[in-house]
Amino acid sequence: MSLPPLITDLRQCVGPSNVLFAPSELAVYDCDAFTAERRPPVAVVFPENAQQVGQLMRVCRHHGAAVVPRGAGTSLAGGCLPGPNSVVLMLTRMNRILEIDLRNRMAVVEAGVPNLKLTQALAGSGYHFAPDPSSQGASTIGGNVATNAGGPHTLKYGVTVNHVLGLEVVLSDGTIVQLGPYEDPPGLDLVGLLVGSEGILGIVTKVWVRLTRNPQDYRTMRAIFDSVEQASEAVSRIIAAGIIPAAMELMDQGILAAVEEAFSFGFPLDAQAILIIEVDGLAVDIERKQQQIVDICKQFGAREVLTAATTAQRELLWKCRKLAVGATGRLSPSYIIEDGVVPRTRLPQVIRRIAEIARSHRIRIVNVAHAGDGNVHPLLLFDERDSAETQRVRAAGREVLQECIAAGGSITAEHGIGVEKLSLMERLFAPQDLEAMRRIREAFDPRLLFNPGKKLPQAGGAASA
Repeated sequence: MSLPPLITDLRQCVGPSNVLFAPSELAVYDCDAFTAERRPPVAVVFPENAQQVGQLMRVCRHHGAAVVPRGAGTSLAGGCLPGPNSVVLMLTRMNRILEIDLRNRMAVVEAGVPNLKLTQALAGSGYHFAPDPSSQGASTIGGNVATNAGGPHTLKYGVTVNHVLGLEVVLSDGTIVQLGPYEDPPGLDLVGLLVGSEGILGIVTKVWVRLTRNPQDYRTMRAIFDSVEQASEAVSRIIAAGIIPAAMELMDQGILAAVEEAFSFGFPLDAQAILIIEVDGLAVDIERKQQQIVDICKQFGAREVLTAATTAQRELLWKCRKLAVGATGRLSPSYIIEDGVVPRTRLPQVIRRIAEIARSHRIRIVNVAHAGDGNVHPLLLFDERDSAETQRVRAAGREVLQECIAAGGSITAEHGIGVEKLSLMERLFAPQDLEAMRRIREAFDPRLLFNPGKKLPQAGGAASA
C-alpha cells in the first residue's frame, strides 16, 4: 500500500523509524496534560537536530501541514494539542547539554533537555538554573521557554525570560537563525519576544541560559495557619516589610491530606493553610530575615513556624510542594488546574472568591499557589465521566480567571494560553492590542502553520487556524 506523500517526505527527512502515523501510535499524542480535548495529529516525527527540524518544516510547508512543536507534553493549557492536518514535532531527542561555561555563567542546551537534568548537571558547581517549575522532573527547557515558566523560586530570581540569553530558532521557511546571546542585546529584543510565544513564531531548538550563583546560606520554614486568609495576609505583609524571600508557597487544607498521605511529612491535617517560605543570601543576614518572617506570621495568627533542621527535611518539604498537584489524584479521578495571577494585596480577596465560586457551582476546589508573586493555582476536582459536573467545572474555571482579571491580574502566569484560555484573551486585551500581536505573528509565519489555534484568538473571536 502506497503511503500519503506527506508521510513519504517526512520519512525521507528523518528515516522511517522516526515517523509515526498509525492510529494506534498517534493516540499517545492526541492531548497533553490538559486532557479536556483530544485531537490526533496526522503524524509524529522525531528530529535529532536543528537541520532536520528545518527540513521537516520545509516539507510541512510544501504540503500545507501545520506544525506543533512538543516536548514532554506537560502543558496544562493545551499548548501542544494537535490541530487539523497537523504534524507533531517531538523535540525530546534533542536532549544534549552542549556546554556549561561557569566562567561566563552560561550553559547551552538543546530544547529537549529536561529542566531537572540541567539542575543535576550543575550539582557541585556552585551555580544553578533558577527557574524551577513544579514539573521540572519532566518539563523541558524548550517547553519552559515556550510558556515563560516560573516556579517557587522565581519570586526572587525571576521567570524563564530573565534567564535566557539567546535562542536558536527554526523559522517558517526552514531557515535556522541564532538570536543572542547578549547581556544587552542591540536592536529589538527578539529573544524576549520569542520566550512565552508558545510555538506560534518559530521552533526553538537551542537555548543559551543564564546560570545563577548558589546562595551562601538559606532557611526553609513551614508556617501553619487556621485560615487561608491569615496565610495570604501574612504573605502580603512580608513583602510589604521589604523582605523578598526566595520562595513563598501556599497549600490549603484540601490538598494537605493528599500530600500527607503521599509523602508522610507530618503536616497537621486540621491546618487550614500552610506556607512554605525560604529565604537565602548572605549568612550574616539570614537569621534577621528569618526572625522577621516568624514575627509577621505569628502576628497574622500562625500557630506554629518551624524551620527545616536538615537538608533532607528541606528537600522533603519541597518535594511535598512540587508534587502536590500529582498527589491530587488521590482526591479525585479528574482535575483541572487553573493558572491566574493577581496583585499580592488582592490575594486574600481572590482566595475567598475561589471558595465562593466552588460553592456556587457545587464542585470542590483545592489550592496551591506561588503566593509570593500572586500566582494562584486552584485545582478544580471532578469526574470527567459525569458530563454535567464537567460543564460546571469548566464554567467555574472560567469564572476564576475572570476574577483574576477583575482583580487587576492576568489569566496566566506560567502555563500559557494554549487553547484553554483563548476566549478570555479578548477580555484581557483591547482589539487593537490583539491585532498588533496577530500582525507580529504573521510577520514570522505568514501562512500560520506554527501551532495553529493557540495563544491568539482569530479576529472576531474564533481561534486562529
